[in-house]
Amino acid sequence: MPQTARAVGRRVEMEGGLADTGRPGYTGRVLPCRLPGVEAIAKVTSLSSDDTKNPDDADPLMVRSVEKAFRVLEAFDGTNRSLSLAQIGANVGLDKSAAQRFTHTLNKLGYLQKDPVTKRFELSLRSLEMARHFITANPLVNQAMPYLLHLSRETEEAVNLTLPDGAEIVFAARFMSRHMLNTDVVVGTRMPAFCTAPGRAILSRLPLTEARSLLERSPLQAFTPQTVHTVEALVERLETARNVGYATTWGEFFPGDLSVAAAVLDQTGRPVAAVNIGVSNARYTPEKAEEIFAPLVVAATRSISQASSTF
Repeated sequence: MPQTARAVGRRVEMEGGLADTGRPGYTGRVLPCRLPGVEAIAKVTSLSSDDTKNPDDADPLMVRSVEKAFRVLEAFDGTNRSLSLAQIGANVGLDKSAAQRFTHTLNKLGYLQKDPVTKRFELSLRSLEMARHFITANPLVNQAMPYLLHLSRETEEAVNLTLPDGAEIVFAARFMSRHMLNTDVVVGTRMPAFCTAPGRAILSRLPLTEARSLLERSPLQAFTPQTVHTVEALVERLETARNVGYATTWGEFFPGDLSVAAAVLDQTGRPVAAVNIGVSNARYTPEKAEEIFAPLVVAATRSISQASSTF
């Protein structure tokens, strides 16, 4: 086998497949890549030395080039809307040559666009397709839509469907209110579970040991003066939420935001999502918000749970 294929950190050119370089037992065989677009990404393998420092190097199935391509895409956000080649390399941990190859490939695939004058990169519209594919392919999200729409029409308030992801929740569907709160919250937004009503509703339906473990691994902090951020106090609120069937938060993440939520359960009784209604404390007191909206979110999540029981 040629020395260049064995040397760790050297580049191996691949045409239409993925190759494993520098691992014991590597035979030089190219494995065909069957996911659309991935074969083009896989042609770009990093020259940087961080391949030998990654703690996941022990995983023989991990494709480093694909991992780094996604890290390049994840470097862009609301703060970093456009980045230069040097900034991408610094943020992701790639040398200039590797950053150039990754950005070129992602640009050719349509996931990045490059300003011809400034040479800076931005996410393209095609990057939205991944979110669209997730939403259209997720049976729970699709099953919940009619109930969310009904809640939105009945209450004329903000209605959301969130999914759990470790110690966080992710917004999977959002119906805005004409009284709009927090317009920067869009589908895909992440928030901590411990200080949000949907997060607490989900945590409250987990076994106590599992919920406590998630809380202990969460970066508990006070986002507002009202944020409850100690494990013991949070466990008490989870127990209350479990007993009444819904969770509430009053201005614990966004000041002035009153939220009431209940969990969607699968066939085994495990929480898989949450529905919440959010209103402003300029229009409701916490007591009035709980009185009006708690029965509605509980009824909606019960219906979604029953409709989704075959998934």
